[in-house]
Amino acid sequence: MWVIELKKSFLNKSALIDQIEKQAKVGYWVLQLATETTIWSEGTYRIYGIDPGKPSPSKTEYFQLVHPDDVEYDQRLHEHMLEAFPEGQIMAEIGGKIVGYATSIIVQLDDETQYYTYNEITGSGTFSTHDPSGDTLYGADIAVHPDYRGHGIAGKLYVYRRKLMKRYNLRRMVAYGRLPGYQHYAGKITADEYVNRVQSGELKDPALTAHLKAGYLVKRVLYKFFRDDFSMNYCTLLEMPNPDFSATKRRIAASPIQRPVRKFRVCVAQYHLRRIDTWEEFENTIEFFVDTAATYHCHFLVMPELFTAQLFSTFPRDWDDRRSVEELANMADRYQEVFRQKAMQHGMYIIGGSHPIRRNGKIYNVAHLFSPAGNIYTQDKLHITPFERRVWGIEPGEGLRVFDTPLGRIAIQVCYDIEFPEVTRLLTLAGSEVIFVPFSTDEKKSYFRVRYAAHARAVENYLYVILAGNVGNLPTVRSYLINYGQSAVLTPSDFSFPLHGIQGEAEPNVETVVISELDLSSLAQQRDTASVRPLYDRRLDLFELRAKQKIDVVRVE
Repeated sequence: MWVIELKKSFLNKSALIDQIEKQAKVGYWVLQLATETTIWSEGTYRIYGIDPGKPSPSKTEYFQLVHPDDVEYDQRLHEHMLEAFPEGQIMAEIGGKIVGYATSIIVQLDDETQYYTYNEITGSGTFSTHDPSGDTLYGADIAVHPDYRGHGIAGKLYVYRRKLMKRYNLRRMVAYGRLPGYQHYAGKITADEYVNRVQSGELKDPALTAHLKAGYLVKRVLYKFFRDDFSMNYCTLLEMPNPDFSATKRRIAASPIQRPVRKFRVCVAQYHLRRIDTWEEFENTIEFFVDTAATYHCHFLVMPELFTAQLFSTFPRDWDDRRSVEELANMADRYQEVFRQKAMQHGMYIIGGSHPIRRNGKIYNVAHLFSPAGNIYTQDKLHITPFERRVWGIEPGEGLRVFDTPLGRIAIQVCYDIEFPEVTRLLTLAGSEVIFVPFSTDEKKSYFRVRYAAHARAVENYLYVILAGNVGNLPTVRSYLINYGQSAVLTPSDFSFPLHGIQGEAEPNVETVVISELDLSSLAQQRDTASVRPLYDRRLDLFELRAKQKIDVVRVE
């Protein structure tokens, strides 16, 4: 990285440019920081160009300015950026102090630009997606130190980018801009209305106003392209066409960045509770569902709530309900080991319904997630029905968890929990795309209470909700005499989803499975572009939803 120092005496713009060109190395672009009038009272102007063979002594300071919390990690990250496309990374320095920077890469994007994510375009910030044969300059990041804003630095950074675009004969320049000023208007006007007012000059936004002055055009307002609390997670899709672009001179040698197709297949059990005499019979039934899921190449198998209550029929008939639940809790290790082995054997994620777990002398109804690596993750049932409290002595659980699997972020809400919309919304805002609902209901009214609530959660939050339930009866078990259920895969209600918002469902009250594929890529697009956007159009000026306890995002391995 090399440096040019410009004395303040160069107040004539053309003379200044001549001096820059004399000092600049051949083949590299420079940034013009000086204007026709003096802005600062002392010091010189320094312009950074890129020379990979000569590391700059100010590189560490640059990293500290950009990401002060983790210098070592970010230094390595920015080294990746410099190696990928050194000409696209520039810094501005005044009097020995770094006051601004801009980063960019060349990529090939398709026409559906609004559907890309930052990580897709930038290779999770490493710039590994840089493609010299692409036709789009992507402005990844730009910033000016707060103490030096309003002096035209950002404009000069944009000038450099425009020159870069023309030098490489790129069709356009694309960026996604923050809206930090929107936090003062959220709830009063929509993000689109705010952008329109900034464009008309009625309002000013620290970021968007600078983009508009630079010549960008607003193509679209996006939600959750990246996380930014100051912008209320909104941003603008910006585009600047290159008026000098020559399509005939540019040979496109690479295809657009391919978005990962995020799909996975689920097998949803509808479990028939019937009398058994031994643990081996119970395990054989589990084997049937696991083998079925494996035969149909499913990534997830979902079992119902407390289906292990089938083991009640192996206990002495004179035991009361609480004693039976206590004994079932004593079998937790055996239950966990069976599913752990099955998950490892078949390379499958298994949501093993729920099972009573004893902690500190109390019994909890706990859902389990078993991973192909042999790890076990749990989610307590949070809301306990009067029957569970009174008859079985089950206590309300603790904690909200989102499970970050390689296939997508999921969460588990056990039966009654899905009837509390606040919980599902919190899990959605924490990143959940699929909610698995193991349930157990005795008759139709109970079932439809869960079913209608679950479908409402799918519509409200634009996510998939998976219901897995018990059917059949246990004539000798007083607390599990009858069961009614219909396992189902529920979706939001819009053009991209099935007409009735049901992607698959079983015939009621028979032992079977539902097998369905969930398209998370389409789901993510629909959250932003569907006929209605419940996550986008919330009235934050009228209400607020906050978790009183931290929602744990658990990495599943």
